Amino acid sequence: MKYILSFVLLLFTCLTFSQTKILSWNLENFGKSKSESELNFIVNTIASYDIIAIQEVVAGYGGAQAVAKLAMILNEKGSKWDYAISDPTSGTSYKTERYAFLWKTSKVKLKGNTWLEKKYHLEIDREPFFATFEIEKKTVTLVNYHAITKSKQPETEIKYFKFLPLQYPNLNLVFTGDFNCPQSHTVFNPLKKMGYSPILQKQKTTLKQKCINETCLASEFDNMFYKTDSVIYINSGIIPFYTKFNSLKEARRISDHIPIWFEFSLK
Repeated sequence: MKYILSFVLLLFTCLTFSQTKILSWNLENFGKSKSESELNFIVNTIASYDIIAIQEVVAGYGGAQAVAKLAMILNEKGSKWDYAISDPTSGTSYKTERYAFLWKTSKVKLKGNTWLEKKYHLEIDREPFFATFEIEKKTVTLVNYHAITKSKQPETEIKYFKFLPLQYPNLNLVFTGDFNCPQSHTVFNPLKKMGYSPILQKQKTTLKQKCINETCLASEFDNMFYKTDSVIYINSGIIPFYTKFNSLKEARRISDHIPIWFEFSLK
């Protein structure tokens, strides 16, 4: 009886609330180095999702152009897509980059302007990129982020994320991206105490140089954190795109990270 009630509740949830699927992907040095066939591969991987968050877009010439090309190819698949690209991040002590969002205009609408978070731009080297999307008259704000590398201690940046919900009390924030840090790290405890939950646990998302005994993934770096009292979790997972290649060396021409995804509804 318990399982029947759970199924009925899930079915009711799915019928009552509009479902949306976000995909987040660190596309490693995304710019002019990506070939036409690689762009097409990326498009075929992401086309069934509603909102795409990309990290590691090249800040110089080629990065914004690659995002525009990606949107153009997506539009050729039948659905209408729009996109937004951040200005280069402001940090000078590490590699400056851009972020990007792409979205299906039939499913979601961008509300207002996108922005790079300026309040903590001195503390966070690649300050996160915000975009608010309207989904059937309800809104969610994605916070797209790429942390400094593990050797540089990303927790020294992530600790400032606990201030963002207080800074934007009227926004329904979902943090997404490459944190270079597992969700089990204590730096995420303040967000968890505020009611934020990770979509993935004990899930590695970066590629090794070579598979060892069929183990091809290295670290738990990519994730999303959502507010459980305003977002209904439906499903989440990864896309092991590397299985379509003969070797990790070939797969890593696309990226050294795999995409992660989150299917949800808004309360």
